[in-house]
Amino acid sequence: MRFGATAAFTILWLGITPHIACTRWPATQTPSSVTTARSRQSRQPAPPRAWELSEAQIREMVGRVRAGRDLSPKAWPNGARVAVGLSFDFDNETVTLRDAGTSVSQLSQGEYGARAGLPRILALLERHGIPASFFVPAVSALLHEPSMKAIVRSGVHEVGLHGWIHERNSQLDEATERDLMKRSLDVLERLAGRRPVGMRTPSWDYSPYTITLAKQLGLLYDSSLMADDRPYEVVAAGIPTGMVELPVEWILDDAPYFTMDRFTGIRPTMNQDEVFAIWKGEFDGAYAEGTVFVLTMHPQVIGHRHRMAMLEQLVSYMKSKPDVWFATHEEIVRYVKSQAGTP
Repeated sequence: MRFGATAAFTILWLGITPHIACTRWPATQTPSSVTTARSRQSRQPAPPRAWELSEAQIREMVGRVRAGRDLSPKAWPNGARVAVGLSFDFDNETVTLRDAGTSVSQLSQGEYGARAGLPRILALLERHGIPASFFVPAVSALLHEPSMKAIVRSGVHEVGLHGWIHERNSQLDEATERDLMKRSLDVLERLAGRRPVGMRTPSWDYSPYTITLAKQLGLLYDSSLMADDRPYEVVAAGIPTGMVELPVEWILDDAPYFTMDRFTGIRPTMNQDEVFAIWKGEFDGAYAEGTVFVLTMHPQVIGHRHRMAMLEQLVSYMKSKPDVWFATHEEIVRYVKSQAGTP
């Protein structure tokens, strides 16, 4: 039995030593060179364990991106007590595609967001006369161009950056992340007719480069971080960036409550009435504090009939309160910046 070069290298790597007469090694890959390479790897120092970090190392880690000054205005437009920012992450099939998934079933689950969920959402927003922000992966926009036209047709909704294919930013190097952000901005500008001014990172995932790249690309705000309930200025490595953060929170996201994945243990954890109680309570708290209520939803998740009935109930409740300002994320951010004097 004879082994090819690749097979022989694989066998040695797995710790199985075939008879040397049966092994062919590439000219640049001999048993001794493999052993030497593995020895060098074994001599690499292991990363420090958490309890071995110095105070300086810990401060550097947590200080890369932090919450800066509170940007809550003294009053909202026209004397409103609270600003409500409804947002929808138009992910659709990209949640499956980002992992090179090809399951027809899972892809159809994503397609539901564009085919059934989005029309219901746009109809609800039109009935109530309120705007919303849609954060769209570029690939989702390319797959659903008619949906993009539907979103911008009314002229009141915002389209924001949400990655290329819902990639995980923390897995990217700086050059790749920059390239994907620029390509995504170009696609959304072409299909939505206007270049986005804000972003929500896919899965709210950050790399060490994300905030710097966002600033370099001219974005005004981010809506991916969770350091407060109030709008704040993002600080990077101790330096105020001038970028506004509209904070998000998992309890104000439909996905943790309603997501179903047949191939994993992920199952819906609550029914729509329980989620309504949480969201209503969070709105009441924002109303009492005079700050913002930012809700994150996904057409493929919230867009089912009984969940849309719950969302309609929530919107009606919020509208029943006096002095509630419904606005896009961009409108909220521009007002906040104007009141805070942030450049």
